[in-house]
Amino acid sequence: MPTQAGLVTTLPAPLPRSQADAPQLVGLPGARMLTQRGDDELVVRRMDGGSGTVRFPAPWPRRYGTSTVAPDGSLAVFAGVHAVRAVDPAGEVRWEIRHGCWSGGAACVGSGRMHSAFDEYADDRDHRHAEGGSAGFSADGRLVWAHIRGPLPEGPLGTETVDEWLIIDAADGRPFVRADIQAAAAGSEHVPHPDPAQMGLSIGEGQDGAPLRWGRWDGDDLHIQHFDHADLVLLGVSPSGDHLMTVNHDQDTLAVHETKNGSVTATWDAESTIPPHPETEPDNDEAPLFWDWAGGFVDESTVIAGTMESDEDWGEGRHWLLRTTGTREPEQLRYPFPVSGIPTALGDGTWYMVEGDDVHVWTCD
Repeated sequence: MPTQAGLVTTLPAPLPRSQADAPQLVGLPGARMLTQRGDDELVVRRMDGGSGTVRFPAPWPRRYGTSTVAPDGSLAVFAGVHAVRAVDPAGEVRWEIRHGCWSGGAACVGSGRMHSAFDEYADDRDHRHAEGGSAGFSADGRLVWAHIRGPLPEGPLGTETVDEWLIIDAADGRPFVRADIQAAAAGSEHVPHPDPAQMGLSIGEGQDGAPLRWGRWDGDDLHIQHFDHADLVLLGVSPSGDHLMTVNHDQDTLAVHETKNGSVTATWDAESTIPPHPETEPDNDEAPLFWDWAGGFVDESTVIAGTMESDEDWGEGRHWLLRTTGTREPEQLRYPFPVSGIPTALGDGTWYMVEGDDVHVWTCD
């Protein structure tokens, strides 16, 4: 049965979409921030009080990496092609860790080459479409987890290490621990856990797969769970931190896992649980259904997902609510006006979508 979605609020993006990446709502309830990365700056707008809008000068254009911001909005970290750099709102570099170059160009691939500055490759075509890593703050803001191209010149990891996972002191940039994540990434995304000592790392290797890593730090060593080498994209962590939501690399199966051991507690196969789009022709076998690479936990026992990409050839895309307990039948969401964005859950009973230069926040009406 369809479920009606109600609009909570509409937030204007800080920057025009023609000049910036899509805005994101990040942070926990009570400390929510709207962030958006432009070529020259990362804009952070506090949504729950605080100091209003903060602008962090960017050390390189947005095509050359990813960025993240501390939970209190006081520090931004840019994960670039050659370095991870922490910057304060005044543009002062708090710390920087240089690492192997992410470019696949002939001069850098497999060489462990390290650049000292962005200017060294700013005009090089091979570096414009470099692979990349990412960084994420722990829930308390004291740690930065960083996925980099290795190996670094110092430390215990061997020269055969391709990608490294670091846990860094957010205050001074000192690495506490380094680990070989046994992957060769094209890109990645950190997904934080309420426990600062835990973090998810969703890795994309292009057509080769999507290895998922879950990290636990005991204060000395970083213990990495590999999820039996399954190709899974991590979509979210439940508000309690007890469960994870994933979609497999082929996009046909959504799953909820127990965080403590990775065991699967619920699954939804797109072809068998989602009805065909109402505008497809009867018996059309060229309209496969598959999940989007987006979603998350609306609350502890409800997740949201979309089939926007597989629906787009037939008509308006669809979003689905799925209960992790009781009945598992997907509930299609109905909106008061047409939507085209993919949903990102916020864990407090709401989710958001980006539509042009606006961010719409929704809940069940």
